[in-house]
Amino acid sequence: MVFGNAAPLVGREAIVAGLREFYSTIGGLQHRIVRNWQVDADVIAETEVTYRRLDGKDASAVAVSIWRTRDDGLISDYRIFVDLAPVYAV
Repeated sequence: MVFGNAAPLVGREAIVAGLREFYSTIGGLQHRIVRNWQVDADVIAETEVTYRRLDGKDASAVAVSIWRTRDDGLISDYRIFVDLAPVYAV
């Protein structure tokens, strides 16, 4: 899993730890899928994400996620492209 310009997280334990760390910096989030495309095992999704900041304010960002699924339906490669500057702006 690659989130923005962060180092890749490899393996279930690393992904869970990375997501827990990220979630500790926000109060919550909500996704709205704008559109998506699927070609064979690859999915591309454009989303509008509303983040609840720890100060209680909301900040929105457009994100694009790309993932590939294996034959068993599990995701084998997941990449999230988003600018989180509005979420952490002072």
